[in-house]
Amino acid sequence: MTTAETTEKILTVLAEVAETDEVRANPDLALFDLQVLDSMKTVQLIVAIGQELGVEVSPAEFDREAWATPRKIVADVLARLAA
Repeated sequence: MTTAETTEKILTVLAEVAETDEVRANPDLALFDLQVLDSMKTVQLIVAIGQELGVEVSPAEFDREAWATPRKIVADVLARLAA
């Protein structure tokens, strides 16, 4: 899978969990500040990314700031996949 395909997959999962396509249109959308994501949806997102991409993110190691925007989520997941 290419980086572009992986990015699209991450954004698809994020859009489904957040229940808005705005995450695709605005990569710098403040997900937590605008309450697009809350703690429950964050856990759903972690689980969905694990299922769809095989990236395990422990809630204990979750960094809210590192996942504050769609752009940051994509960067973090891509970095985890490359590791």
